[in-house]
Amino acid sequence: MVDVGDKSSTKRLARAQACVLLSEEGASVLATEKAEKGNVLGTAQLAGIMAAKQTSALVPLCHPLPLSQVSVSLRLEGSKVWIFSECRTQGKTGVEMEALTAVSVAALTVYDMLKAVDRAMRITDIRLLEKRGGASGTWHAERDS
Repeated sequence: MVDVGDKSSTKRLARAQACVLLSEEGASVLATEKAEKGNVLGTAQLAGIMAAKQTSALVPLCHPLPLSQVSVSLRLEGSKVWIFSECRTQGKTGVEMEALTAVSVAALTVYDMLKAVDRAMRITDIRLLEKRGGASGTWHAERDS
């Protein structure tokens, strides 16, 4: 692990995204809430929040952080499920890994809950959108063209 002992504690924020590409059948099952396993978007949201809280157990050398806030939102747009997360803490290291873990596990949960009707789903566009805090300040991802 990186030694962060001499760093100042600051407010930290990170936002991330992911996307799950569905077939027409998968999108229809999701839109009509007819998935055999139940509420796909609600379960994926909860899974993402829970995953953010477990990031240091999942990613080697990642510092355990006291998260002050984690939010995960999902929305169906046509045949795409867009997933967004935001994580906050007051600490000596950033929450980028927590935000990325949240969207990744939420996307995997969507896949798991719809795989019976759509094994060809693709998880794409996992990326950091923004980070704030620390010595490097604020960073924003460039917009897609």
